[in-house]
This record gives sequence, C-alpha cells and structure tokens, in this order.
Amino acid sequence: ADIRKVSFLINTTAPAEPFLECCYGTGSCFCSLVVSWWEEERYPEGIKWKFLEHKGPVFAPPYEPLPENVKFYYDGKVMKLSTKAEEVATFFAKMLDHEYTTKEIFRKNFFKDWRKEMTSEEKSTITSLSKCDFTHMSQYFKAQTEARKQMSKEEKQKIKEENERLLKEYGYCVMDNHKERIANFKIEPPGLFRGRGNHPKMGMLKRRIMPEDIIINCSKDSKVPPPPPGHKWKEVRHDNKVTWLVSWTENIQGSIKYIMLNPSSRIKGEKDWQKYETARRLKKCVDKIRNQYREDWKSKEMKVRQRAVALYFIDKLALRAGNEKEEGETADTVGCCSLRVEHIKLHPELDGQEYVVEFDFLGKDSIRYYNKVPVEKRVFKNLQLFMENKQPEDDLFDRLNTSILNKHLQDLMEGLTAKVFRTYNASITLQQQLKELTNPDDNIPAKILSYNRANRAVAILCNHQRAPPKTFEKSMMNLQSKIDAKKEQLADARRELKSAKADAKVRRDEKAVESKKKAVQRIEEQLMKLEVQATDREENKQIALSTSKLNYLDPRISVAWCKKWGIPIEKIYNKTQREKFAWAIDMAEEDYEF
Repeated sequence: ADIRKVSFLINTTAPAEPFLECCYGTGSCFCSLVVSWWEEERYPEGIKWKFLEHKGPVFAPPYEPLPENVKFYYDGKVMKLSTKAEEVATFFAKMLDHEYTTKEIFRKNFFKDWRKEMTSEEKSTITSLSKCDFTHMSQYFKAQTEARKQMSKEEKQKIKEENERLLKEYGYCVMDNHKERIANFKIEPPGLFRGRGNHPKMGMLKRRIMPEDIIINCSKDSKVPPPPPGHKWKEVRHDNKVTWLVSWTENIQGSIKYIMLNPSSRIKGEKDWQKYETARRLKKCVDKIRNQYREDWKSKEMKVRQRAVALYFIDKLALRAGNEKEEGETADTVGCCSLRVEHIKLHPELDGQEYVVEFDFLGKDSIRYYNKVPVEKRVFKNLQLFMENKQPEDDLFDRLNTSILNKHLQDLMEGLTAKVFRTYNASITLQQQLKELTNPDDNIPAKILSYNRANRAVAILCNHQRAPPKTFEKSMMNLQSKIDAKKEQLADARRELKSAKADAKVRRDEKAVESKKKAVQRIEEQLMKLEVQATDREENKQIALSTSKLNYLDPRISVAWCKKWGIPIEKIYNKTQREKFAWAIDMAEEDYEF
C-alpha cells in the first residue's frame, strides 16, 4: 500500500495511543486522517484553514551573567558592568574574531545601541569603543565552544532528549484534519544585526522578544496557548485567511516576523503547487505577451516604453522586479524597476557583438549582478533615450515602479507578477536543458551530473551565487586522494586480469578470468563515480543549486525525469526536500511536461 495515501482508521484491536497522538489531545476524533492533502477538497478562495491549535512559541532562555573570573576591561582597567550592559557586551565579544567587528559602520551602530543599555555611570565612563577590551570575554566563549565539542555521549544525549521534548510539545500543531510540523517554533535570541554586504544597520542591537510583543493566531474553538507566567500576549487573533501561527515586529527594520508551518505542510504544499500552475498558465500566453512588449517599445508614451523594456529584462534575464524601499531602510540593493543610470553601460559594439548592455549592481542579499548582454536594437535605442540628460544616481526607469508593472501584468493574465516570469523561465530552462544534456546510454552518476548541469544553468540565469565553502579545497584534496587510490586499485586489478588470462591459456580455466573481469568493471565504475563527483563539485563550487531547486523549479519536472531514467529520487532530493515535494512525487508521471 502507498503509505502517502493510507488513512488512520479506528478499529477495536489497534492500540489507542498512536491515534491519540495524531489527535494531539484536542478531544477531536479525526476518523479519517487523510495524509495526501492534494486529494482533499479545496477550501473557498481566501480560506486557509477551519481549525488551528498550537502551543505558541519557545522563547530564548534568559541571560545568565558571566562568572566573576571573566573580566571586562576599559582603558586598561577592570570594570564591572550592569547585567543589561554586560549581555550586550557579550554579543560583541562572541564576534570579536569576525570581520564584522572591524567594520566602521558595525562598530558605530553597536556602540550607539550598547550605550542605550548602560547605566548613567557606565555611560559617563565608557565613551570610546576603542578603549574597550573584550578579549577575556571572547576567550571564555571560545572555551565554552571547545567544551561543547568535548562533551560526553551522555551529555550530548541529554541535550538531544531536551530538544526532542521541545519539538514534541511545541513543534507541531493541528490544522484541520492534519497534525502539521511547525518550521520555526523557537524565537530568535537577542544579538547584533549583521545583514548582507555593507548593510547600513549592521551592528545594531536585535532586542529580546517578549510575550508582550507576540500576536497569537488560532481558531476560536481551540485552546489558546497560555503566555509564560507573569506575562500576557500582545493580542490573540482568529484569522483563517492567513497561514501564520505567531507574529511579532522586529526592532531593526520594523519588519514583521512569523512562525509558519513546515515546508511539507498542506498550506505550504498548496502554495507551491499553485505557484507552478500559475507559471504553467504563463506558458500558454507568453508569446502573446512578448509580442505585445515588443510593440510597446515603439509607443509614443515614455511610461509604456519604460515598462516594456523593463519587462523584457525581467523575461530575458530573470531579473527581480525590485521593491520600493524607504531611504536608509536597507542596504543599497536594487531590482529591475529600481535600476539607476550608474548601474548600466551601453556599448554599440563589444567583443564582436552589437548593442551590448553591461549590468553591474547589487541584487537581493547584496549579491553582485554583473552581466554583459546583447539586446535588440530597439531596446538599446530606448535605453539611450531613458538615460538622456540624467545623472548617474537618477532612476533609469523614472516613470515606473513595481506596483505599476505588476498592475499591468495582472491585466495581461490573472495572477501574473514579475516573479511568475522568473519561475516560468527557470522551470522551462531546466526542462529544456534536461532534454539536451541527458544521454540515455549514461550510467546513473553521469545522468546525475547532467541533472546538476541543467540545474546550474538555471542558477546562473537566476544569479544564485555563493562563496566557495571554506572546506572546499580540503574536501577536493580528500576526493582526489580517493581517486588516486582507486586508480592504483584499478591498475592492480588489470594486472591480475592479464595474469589470469595467461594462466587460463595453460589451465583452460575461464572462471578465474570472468571473476577478474567483473572486478575490473566494478572498480572502473567506482572510479568513474568518484571522477564525476569531483567534476560536479568543481563546477558548482560558486553556484547555489538548492535555491532554484527549492523555490523556482517545478518539482514535477525533476520527478518525471527520475521516473523516466530510473534515477532514485533520493539522488536528487534529500529527505526534507522529498517531504516538501511529496505532492509532486505522487502526482508526476514520466511524461509530465511543464
């Protein structure tokens, strides 16, 4: 029986305990807990759930003051800090060896926020960060880290059991007929904000989240989680049009944070499925939309021309639209609609190609986007027009923003946004690349290499970069050692085969030859697997494959490819990813087309 489709049914011989566990102690009796949400009836538009019950969040543990023998020095003298000031000082001490603490903006923001936590006496004394000595604190935390590494099995087991207890109590909720896993039930502890790249707010204090900051969301007929003793929730809501369980507002950028369900939940799965279905609908009208924006390049209205050129870049280069931000709110990152004149250069001819646009800007997470792209002549001429009489810091598309663009896209197709283009182009690229790169005669490791190369083409399109892992060189050396050892083993096996063939001529014993032949073949396959692994690692060292795999690629394409070529699905998706995409694994057949 397919375990994904099995229902939990009451019968008189089954033990009651597992069933009660599924009911989560609600007193409700789910006579048929259907695991496959994709086989259930859909709710009306906008309704996310009918029953929701959970235990609320797990808060960060309270601060424990440092031992008396751990000293803080100011201007060469020992200084005893108040509890609040000491806690914030420990955040800096823990990062003392990190590059962040050398950056001027980080130090400036930290010192400003730290002084807010000081007593008036501490403020009058501590006036310069450069006179502060956190070395002793830093050494204490390093020793603690080392001690954790040296913990006994019993100590590690105790921690593991406590984590499992918390997971069992707080890590699950009941949403309608399902016991669902919660993704992030622990509130992030206080600390120093890092941000990506040279974020203007790096070093600021992320304050401790208290129950009074928390909004709880659950159904009216559920048991509301009690706040910690002596505290109360900011608010309790019963909003079944949203999917979050807990929310609060963080103090650095004023953004709302949420506790949500695990990616494998019905809510998340349905959202994913709908996302890819919307992208598939775009496939049916994308040619019409492309013809339209090409026509709009000639429009008499500047606004229409700018919108058409921006849409061309979003479609051709999978650029993000870019969201409007308040000045100074976040790092200087941009998307297509918020590009400035300084972010592009126009080359009538470059490297033997005509009409080349050179892009250079910081995109999401402060990742640099640098690309030289040949474009159509009319796009090039329009860009020249948009840049006329403008300063480098002026907006390239000064008649456009993401709201205007997305409103236009809604008129073209219901549910269409700039992000749908990104999902569509990523998925269609994967499907095309898999068809081109997969060799039916290849073995499984070689086919997986082809899959990763197809995935990499998408990651490059979406600019999903990463820094090479710190352990990359070491792991490659270890892998090369294994390859060298396997080559020696193969040479020995081939010599033994040659010797066996010589003996067989004398003894007429073909059995030994066959045995040696199989040994050679087995080692050749093992060597090829290692060499493919080395190629794969080298090619992907600066590319983040998982981002597109989890967010932009219709998983049914990958599942269908696996089924068609007999590739075990666990070679493409790990356990967590298989849970997230259980709907696709169940639904997709080998002939699925995006």
